Amino acid sequence: MSTKPGVIDRRISRFGRIKKWLPLYLMMLPGAIYIIVNNYIPMFGIMIAFKQVDFSKGIFASDWIGLKNFEFLFASEDAMIITRNTILYNAAFIVLNLVIGIIFAIFICDVINKRLKKLYQSAILFPFLMSMVIVGYIVFAFFSMQNGIVNKSILPALGQEPIFWYNDPQYWPVILIFVNTWKGVGYGCLIYIAAINGIDPTYYEAAELDGAGKLKQIWHITLPCILPSIITLTLLGVGRIFYSDFGLFYQVPRDSGMLYATTNVIDTYVYRGLMRQGNIGMSSAAGVYQSVVGFLLVLVSNLVVRKISKENALF
Repeated sequence: MSTKPGVIDRRISRFGRIKKWLPLYLMMLPGAIYIIVNNYIPMFGIMIAFKQVDFSKGIFASDWIGLKNFEFLFASEDAMIITRNTILYNAAFIVLNLVIGIIFAIFICDVINKRLKKLYQSAILFPFLMSMVIVGYIVFAFFSMQNGIVNKSILPALGQEPIFWYNDPQYWPVILIFVNTWKGVGYGCLIYIAAINGIDPTYYEAAELDGAGKLKQIWHITLPCILPSIITLTLLGVGRIFYSDFGLFYQVPRDSGMLYATTNVIDTYVYRGLMRQGNIGMSSAAGVYQSVVGFLLVLVSNLVVRKISKENALF
């Protein structure tokens, strides 16, 4: 039985397309494998949130208990405190990292000297690459009661008495927000720098000819042109508003029980509960809860963006 010429031509055409894009497929393969192994295969673990895990039986044979693991998050008297802390801290992080990141990006892009520009970019990114354990020791070097720089040098110079920083929770919202901004602003700043560098210089030249000052150029040219980057990073931040940087809230306050009122968030609460009770079902339930709420928040936020400016929405 002979094969029709049209079928042969389609097969040759399909083979030609595969051969043409084969290098790109090969380049994509490691990333695709990583995403499947790291992101998709572990999704089978969602069932742990609805089981009373018994390792002698195995995960699949463990007893199904429905939503009882989720009661761990909501039945406690600390539920409102940890939820409030998580949301308010992350809201402050999103706003400050956005505003300060854009300001620093604009300043750095205006630097004429290329060596200084690279130096500033490296300097602002360096804290982002540091381990939170190291950051915790840096903060401790400032606020240690016995040998801290603040208690030993700064407060005496101002005529103030030493403060028990790790016993007084009222100071820690400011400390944690400052540390997070110092450490994390560099990531967004570099993205904004890349977006600003991609703006056509003729826009600024035309604005200067029309007599627009620097502030008007930023407001009418820079910000509208980097708006897609701003929206993307903001939506990503909103999607993780129920997640917390565990190292920031655990390592930096040094797990001081006196500070739980202002440093305890969902992640640290679940970790401490897991360490005390050893129930991984509760921990898994918290992860599912955070993921579902984050997903819904991204959908709602994207819907709002889509209503305001359809071309700037993610989908």
